[in-house]
Amino acid sequence: MIINHPHLGPRDASEFSILGDASLINRPDWQAGDADDAFYSYLYLRDNPAGLHRELWFHEQGDRSWLVVTRDTVTHAIIDVALASDIAKAATSKMSKVNAGKKTAAKKTAAKKTAAKKTATKKTTAKKTAAKKTVAKKTATKRDVT
Repeated sequence: MIINHPHLGPRDASEFSILGDASLINRPDWQAGDADDAFYSYLYLRDNPAGLHRELWFHEQGDRSWLVVTRDTVTHAIIDVALASDIAKAATSKMSKVNAGKKTAAKKTAAKKTAAKKTATKKTTAKKTAAKKTVAKKTATKRDVT
């Protein structure tokens, strides 16, 4: 089997060591409340799919780079090869964008709440002003009668 390394070109698979599923790049958070269960799943539970599968390969007898190889496990045909570091950076960037979106949504929600409070304050002020005017009219009417 020949693996087309992104930097070094075609290489024989014997230069590489396979680690397994490429989802191992996404290590669980060790400080999370469910860290024990997450690490158990991360370390021991694996799928063994027939068909397309993304795997982590280490170029042990070469430049010692980590690759994510998309391979058909039935025919052993290699579909795609990418540097694991590029995929990890892309995932980090994607998470940063997701978190930025959450922050923007939180800011919009806070702005809506602030606007709602201002509107409620204006309505309350308007009601108080109207009540004062009504009291002033009643007082003026009582003066006119007496």
